[in-house]
Amino acid sequence: MKINAKLTPQKLRLKTHRVFELAGQKIRALDAAWDPTNGTPVFTVKGRYTSRGWTEWTQGFQFGLAFLHFDATGDLASLKLGREKTVKFMASHVSHTGVHDHGFNNVSTYGNLRRLILEGRTTGSRDELHFTELALKVSGAVQAARHVPTAYRAPWSPVAGAAGVTPSGYVYSFNGPQSLFADTIRSMRSLVVAHQLGHALMGEGDQPINLLHRAVEHAATTACFNVFFGQGRDRYDVRGRVAHESIFNRNDGQFRCPSSQQGYSPFTTWTRGAAWIICGYAEQLEFLDTVPGADLDAVGGRRAVTDLFLETARVASDYYIDGYSARDGVPYWDSMALNSHQLGDYAKRDADPFNAHEPVDSSAAAIAAQGLLRLGTYLTTHGEKVAGKKYFQAGLTIANTLFAEPYLATDPKHQGLLLHSVYHRPNGWDYIPPGQKVPCGESSMWGDYHALELALLVSRLAEEKYYTFF
Repeated sequence: MKINAKLTPQKLRLKTHRVFELAGQKIRALDAAWDPTNGTPVFTVKGRYTSRGWTEWTQGFQFGLAFLHFDATGDLASLKLGREKTVKFMASHVSHTGVHDHGFNNVSTYGNLRRLILEGRTTGSRDELHFTELALKVSGAVQAARHVPTAYRAPWSPVAGAAGVTPSGYVYSFNGPQSLFADTIRSMRSLVVAHQLGHALMGEGDQPINLLHRAVEHAATTACFNVFFGQGRDRYDVRGRVAHESIFNRNDGQFRCPSSQQGYSPFTTWTRGAAWIICGYAEQLEFLDTVPGADLDAVGGRRAVTDLFLETARVASDYYIDGYSARDGVPYWDSMALNSHQLGDYAKRDADPFNAHEPVDSSAAAIAAQGLLRLGTYLTTHGEKVAGKKYFQAGLTIANTLFAEPYLATDPKHQGLLLHSVYHRPNGWDYIPPGQKVPCGESSMWGDYHALELALLVSRLAEEKYYTFF
């Protein structure tokens, strides 16, 4: 990736304004056309959103988009849409015990509404604020209850000589208790927001379970088993590589092997999974700054937890920048998929969404860019200005690419906002247009949401403001 060191958030203002303008059009068009009895919109086929019954993890993005659009533009129609649809459709997601996606669905809706009220962006009654906070408390506890222990009781750290955090359990994926997904790290914000609100999960015998500690425990287990640090763990231990899934023997809690549901293999990097790691750990670093040190003593202490989160975010970010992204910052869907070799040295050229060999994934770029901006900001505010600038400029470079054609969907007939997103390449779910050999030209709910969230973050940075749930 060739980082543009001259970009600033201010220089991207025209592009972010265009994103906001198009987002408003897309939000209104989808709301007018979508029949909720068909389920949740997931990704587009021929420019029209369709549903895919696998797990209901994208409805929060649909209505969260409206809140983000209001935040960026002050469009009261978007605020009204977000409010009404959250009340009407999102309650079942709050109590959904069968998914690992609470951070996507509920923080994107109830969390955004609460944030807008607290920021003074909109007036909200005391009852409405309490409504959002109750939803977030319950969501965090329900997500934390989806937990299983591992066999590991010794502290671990990717940083030599660090005290470490014990990888003793995780919130398991919809595949079952044996499965730990990289994606789930961003759902840890549902746990920590609930913790901030003073909530706990009540277990057997009325024993309170600390949601912060459970989130840290999950983050430690994810870092230990889903992320690689170049320490010789196996023959494919490349620093910064991410395995989508880790498999554990549920009889004894032992780690058995890496796996991948949506990537090419357990020994390559599914790039959207890596993007969740970059964004999730960077966001959790921001949260740590709000936590009293004593609250972290039971899980290893502030230094150990911070070292773990920071090193994990950095290695995944470094590999994204230097390992597999194209020159313009957009990655292909997997770092080394079957036909990647036919692309040649693709890291030295801009990504080509219309190539004949492997699809790009713009949604991975949008997610990673936000994480890079957050990581860069965190490092800069903590005295590491050189490293901070590298990641920050990498995030701006990706944003500069995504907020223009061929990635920005300017056709009013296309319901998506961010083009060239990929959902599930191994299952063959993505649409391949006539004359093309790989999926291209389509959008996804998570890609659209994170593109708009990225634009909002850049816009706020241009005004020397920030955007965080913490």
